[in-house]
Amino acid sequence: MLHVCSLSKLNDTVASTGAKSVVTLINAEMDVPTPEGVAPERHLFLAFNDIVEQIAGLTPPNEKHIEDLLTFVKDWDRSAPLVIHCWAGISRSTAGAYVAACALNPEADEYRLATLLRESSASATPNARLVAMADKLLGREGRMIDAIRGIGRGANAFEGTPFIMPLD
Repeated sequence: MLHVCSLSKLNDTVASTGAKSVVTLINAEMDVPTPEGVAPERHLFLAFNDIVEQIAGLTPPNEKHIEDLLTFVKDWDRSAPLVIHCWAGISRSTAGAYVAACALNPEADEYRLATLLRESSASATPNARLVAMADKLLGREGRMIDAIRGIGRGANAFEGTPFIMPLD
């Protein structure tokens, strides 16, 4: 199972789900120790800001981040849950979960997966830059971008509620 949460819910989510893999999508200056029960090599830390365009002094997500995410997710053996988190559990982590679902299901309909994301999280507002780069790298020909546009911006929230992202 693929779980999504905010930083403040990370340790509780890992403990309650028995997750053995974690993806951290957060600003570089944030110190996020590997949660108890997760081997250091199964904790992917991707450092970038939650932005979609270049802003002076901030680090936008880039294709290397997406390549690393795709490699990590594809190496996940699914014997124990994977948790993807960001600061608030709304933008970077929901984009990561959507990208993971698309990567793990190359034949899956992007629009159906986006609908499942919305049904799972009312506040999900996936980072459009992450989705666009993944769409390109996965050869989805704009369908991932269109599908996320189709579900629209999520409900206003300071922090997302932890949820499970369906993988098929």
